[in-house]
Amino acid sequence: MSTETATPTETATEPKLSPVEGHKIEGKFLRGTLAEEFADASLDHLSEANKSLIKFHGSYQQEDRDARKTRGKAGVGKAYMFMIRLKLPGGKLTADQYLAMDDLCGKYGNSTLRITTRQSFQFHGVMKASMKPLLQGVNKTLLTTLGGCGDVNRNVLACPAPIGDAVHKQQMDDCLRVAAALTPKAGKQAYHEVWLDGEKLPNPELDEEPLYGATYLPRKFKIAFAMPDDNCTDILANCLGYLAITENGKPIGYNLYAGGGQGQTNSKPDTYPLLAQPIGFIHFDEVVPAAEAMVKLFRDHGNRSDRKRARLKYVVHDLGVEKFRDLFYGDYFKHPRREPRHAPITGLDLHLGWNGMGDGKWFLGVSVENGRIKDEGGLRLRAGLREIVSRFKLDVRLTTQQDVLLCGVASADKPAVDALLAEYGIPRESSLPMVQKWSMACPAIPTCSLAITESERSLPGVVRQLETVLTDLGLGGEPISVRMTGCPNGCARPYQSEIGLVGRGGTKYTVYIGGDSFGRRLNAEVQDSVPIEQIVPRLSKVFAAFKAERAGDELFGSYCERVGLDKVKSLFTA
Repeated sequence: MSTETATPTETATEPKLSPVEGHKIEGKFLRGTLAEEFADASLDHLSEANKSLIKFHGSYQQEDRDARKTRGKAGVGKAYMFMIRLKLPGGKLTADQYLAMDDLCGKYGNSTLRITTRQSFQFHGVMKASMKPLLQGVNKTLLTTLGGCGDVNRNVLACPAPIGDAVHKQQMDDCLRVAAALTPKAGKQAYHEVWLDGEKLPNPELDEEPLYGATYLPRKFKIAFAMPDDNCTDILANCLGYLAITENGKPIGYNLYAGGGQGQTNSKPDTYPLLAQPIGFIHFDEVVPAAEAMVKLFRDHGNRSDRKRARLKYVVHDLGVEKFRDLFYGDYFKHPRREPRHAPITGLDLHLGWNGMGDGKWFLGVSVENGRIKDEGGLRLRAGLREIVSRFKLDVRLTTQQDVLLCGVASADKPAVDALLAEYGIPRESSLPMVQKWSMACPAIPTCSLAITESERSLPGVVRQLETVLTDLGLGGEPISVRMTGCPNGCARPYQSEIGLVGRGGTKYTVYIGGDSFGRRLNAEVQDSVPIEQIVPRLSKVFAAFKAERAGDELFGSYCERVGLDKVKSLFTA
């Protein structure tokens, strides 16, 4: 049965809790000794307990792994630094907020903004002494980092396109409502005490967590909203998904999905990526109750001993969908049990280029390779975006494909915006290779401690090779999704892409083929430990067969599914 403040306890018959559970219990609702350790200038890094707790505040302690060799020779320790992640529901920022984030990355970070695959911004290369002023700068704009990481609900996703129809408005409004409802209460108080000069919020309810309990969730929890004809948020990769349902063009509710997730661990065969499964149909007044119910179910039934299996997807998988439904509706969600409506996913829009907003204004989707907004050589992306946003006072929205939407451009200003793109060397989406626009990578080395190979710094080279091969075959216009990660945790959602490249060690990758550009299907492993220089030559054989044997306008991933894994393997490994 559900209890509002359930706290797991260890008994003789229960598995031993993971150390992180102890950190949460001892952390006094996310306070720990963070304030003391950040005030101590003699410390360049955090204790293990505070490393766990700071994630809830939107940060990871990291290390500059590029500096290891030189620092080791000099007898100097690790070059510690921090990553900061915004909590940005729906990827929405005002012009002033965007410009402030640009200022902060230059003043306290490594002069880049990194768009995540979950519609948010990350600051990289932040020194310990810069943490507090950076977080204060974020909060002055009425944004926050609370819950950007940690064992709570993470950023809530929604289609970012600022289109004025009822469906887009409804899902964005519901996205914001869910994000607000699942914000930690006591954690918010602790956040203010640690980072905002110890200010005490005038609300006694903020000294408890009525939804999460004293130990919060077993691990992270992810939510997305999407539409059947535009699955731009990869809804099936999320713990909880809301798929908008319409009748005669009007929104009437959502199909509720549960149990999606990407990560796996090479050494643990009982970990694997899974797609979310349909649970039921809900009305709009049930959106927040459904989210709260699903969080409580995960809180009470998630694995708190093995963090490798501490995701909602394993609760759904291990129980089975029907038993999971019985548990959800029986113990947690006190609303009518309704069958999901028939609403297959049929498309995905990258929202690039010029698009009408429905109110006489326009938004421009700008492709950002691997989400890194920076100035490098002739491509002055950071400076150009700043100039455009500043001059025309444009709102900004971020996509889960790591791109930027510049919103609210008047028709008369479109030529001037195009001219600024050219001036700063920012390519229009129409001039970019299709395979680049459909590619994604996680940051990996040098910042992520989990990475075992390169990703962001290696994928562009692979994409350039793929562009040549596909163009030569006459397939340059195909929307083939390519995603690379530096480890099996799957932050760039490689297991749903048509080509997934997952770091295996050194310069080798496990290659997965046969997913779906629209996020409807998992791919399959075709070969392990492939040297990076062999990936494209091997893929070229599969592309050639696709060119010769495709049925009509069949997508690449659909072709691979149709001909079967054995044939794809034989082509790739020949």
